[in-house]
Amino acid sequence: MSSIQVAGLQFDIAWEDPLENFRRAATLAREAAEAGARLIVLPEMFATGFSMDAEGTSLYAEETRAFLESLACELGIWTLGGYVDNAAARESRPRNACSLFDPSGREELRYHKIHPFTLAGEHLHFEGGQELPSAEIEGVRVTALICYDLRFPEPFRAAALDTDLFVVIANWPDPRIDAWTTLLAARAIENQAYVLGVNRVGDVDDLSHGGCSALIDPMGRTLASNRGQEIALQGSVDSDQVREARERFSFLSDRRPEVYRHLDQGPTGS
Repeated sequence: MSSIQVAGLQFDIAWEDPLENFRRAATLAREAAEAGARLIVLPEMFATGFSMDAEGTSLYAEETRAFLESLACELGIWTLGGYVDNAAARESRPRNACSLFDPSGREELRYHKIHPFTLAGEHLHFEGGQELPSAEIEGVRVTALICYDLRFPEPFRAAALDTDLFVVIANWPDPRIDAWTTLLAARAIENQAYVLGVNRVGDVDDLSHGGCSALIDPMGRTLASNRGQEIALQGSVDSDQVREARERFSFLSDRRPEVYRHLDQGPTGS
């Protein structure tokens, strides 16, 4: 059996203040590790908040990655968190990113948000990603996505057969929180996988964030959730449960991708 304890750190992000956010995150992370968490997940852009100052916040990229690395080494756990990836080595804009570090401090995954949030102008400041990497954590296969990606089922489906746990990190505000909770459950049900959604709490200008971080199992049942509190939300993820759910209810094998490709070409008829 491959089972791990996971923890989503739901906290109020201090605006563009990495040192304060590192302090807040570390406090919750240590509590979670003491309670047995093997994977600790921090929200989207946890060091700065969801800022459109891509160039400015990207200056904290290495500092943020170093924090995630040192936290993993200190606690002997896996850490995953979001930040703005500096584009210095590329001829493009910065990217909304997340990285996963193993207990030795080695980076095992780096993901760039595929879908910039156009309603907030994110696409004007950030380059969209092109790849969807996965990593294995102590026998559990993990794929990470970021916030607005949750509204698009395609990347989840593309990675489903190689994923036991989808992690979705976010800065998802209260006015659209029903979509957040509904889509987390939908992605779990349709892909027969665990989904851990990790959101922030607190206010940014006129937008409030209530969190509603949650861990959903492959049948769509909520194993843990919280609204409004700063908390290390914890629960267990078992890859055998994913395998058993897919064997008992063979929904994924009933897919007809050859038909879907045809449908993508548009309607037909006289």
